Amino acid sequence: MRRLFLKSAALGLFALAAPPSRAAPKTPAGKDPVLHKGNIYETAPYIECHASTIVETRARTIAAAWFGGTRERNPDVCIWFARMEGGRWQPQTQVADGVQPDGTRYPTWNPALFQDPDGDLVLFYKVGPSPQAWWGMCIRSADDGRTWSKPERLADGILGPIKNKPVRLPDGTWLSPSSTEAAEGMTGASNVAWQLHFERSADKGRTWARTENVPSKVSIEAIQPSILFHKEGRLQVVARSRQGVVASSWSKDNGLTWSGIGAVDLPNPNSGIDAVTLHDGRQLIVYNHSAHRPDEPGKGDRWPLNIGLSEDGVHWRNVLTLEDEALTEGYAYPAVIQASDGRLHITYTRGRRHITHVVVDPQGLV
Repeated sequence: MRRLFLKSAALGLFALAAPPSRAAPKTPAGKDPVLHKGNIYETAPYIECHASTIVETRARTIAAAWFGGTRERNPDVCIWFARMEGGRWQPQTQVADGVQPDGTRYPTWNPALFQDPDGDLVLFYKVGPSPQAWWGMCIRSADDGRTWSKPERLADGILGPIKNKPVRLPDGTWLSPSSTEAAEGMTGASNVAWQLHFERSADKGRTWARTENVPSKVSIEAIQPSILFHKEGRLQVVARSRQGVVASSWSKDNGLTWSGIGAVDLPNPNSGIDAVTLHDGRQLIVYNHSAHRPDEPGKGDRWPLNIGLSEDGVHWRNVLTLEDEALTEGYAYPAVIQASDGRLHITYTRGRRHITHVVVDPQGLV
């Protein structure tokens, strides 16, 4: 009975938190902050694509990766990679697949690029038949993504970043935002099937330690977190949830332990998000400003696609709509970074047929 009450209370909070309108201003007052928008490629040797990731390399090259194949979960799904040169995306190349030593082939999933400021460009990804049974992999590049090492399987129990980029903490520790999805009908002691956790490495990804699952006293189910930095060394994550809003948790000890999962005042249609702390200290999120359909709890439209800003990580406001036209497969799984020149680079899936790249001037976001 107590658990049902808590879930009901949480759902009431979600209903109150979801803003009543989908739309945000297409542009703030003044000039359009969108400096560029276009697809990374127009033709590809596969049908569907999804789950892009973007990075700025040590050579200040913008690069991206995603998975592509006949269809998500199909064994032919591979990891693809492309670099920008002279302001143009170069032809994509396949950099990883799910072929096993015995010839068995599994799909690949959710790449996440990370540039070690003092070392290699690392591409994490998953291999396996499903999110409930996949395992973590990585490859490394010492030449800006032109060539890659042989695939390495991460240690048992270490999945790597599930969707969004790892970060490097001030002491040099790599902190990887991760999560698990239990099989349908299977939950742990917390009575939730989706759970957040983090993975830490003090030796540039050679070995990892896994944190405990992040608790949720109101049974919020969340996956695919993004890490934000706040004053006084506090960390925050924002994450996808099943309960109609963007989930959140906080850490005061460099990600070793986390507060119970709560919610911020943004909706979430059960779709991936990404976020970044800007150079000026503001927090920025790219997300679908859409909640659940009344007749389909747990599901919602993956459009429109919006940018939100916050000073404190709790109170958020829409500042820009990137996409607002209805699209069956939507505009999904955004990734965002702020490059060394201050510009934002955002990628996302467009209808499962293209990966779109947008460049935004953050000074135009108010």
